[in-house]
Amino acid sequence: MKIILDTSAYVGFKRNIGDFVETIINAESILFSPIVLGELMFGFRNGARFKENMNDLNKFLDHERVGIVPIGQITSDRYSRIVSQLRSQETPVPSNDIWIAAQTMEHGAELITSDQHFENISGLVYTLL
Repeated sequence: MKIILDTSAYVGFKRNIGDFVETIINAESILFSPIVLGELMFGFRNGARFKENMNDLNKFLDHERVGIVPIGQITSDRYSRIVSQLRSQETPVPSNDIWIAAQTMEHGAELITSDQHFENISGLVYTLL
């Protein structure tokens, strides 16, 4: 199974929450969005353990099954389609999460998250933990 992690999934993994740990350990491939990296780094900068958290994150990213996916033209097109769909439904979803959903769809992955608003995005394959 190829998965992409939402910020909440990485946090769940680091907090040793069973469902997150099991899902990540059993994944064939783990994709990471630069959007998620930015959210995590922002959180780290506002905490007391920036260096330790960055070291942990870098170790995670260095694992052979983990890769950072780029944002390109296809991701941007998917983003625009998702935003249009959500606007027509009058369903708000945070912009960062729309980018993450667009990358998930582009790469044929399953999004791992604890955020329920992803259910508003048509065609997105996700697991809510």
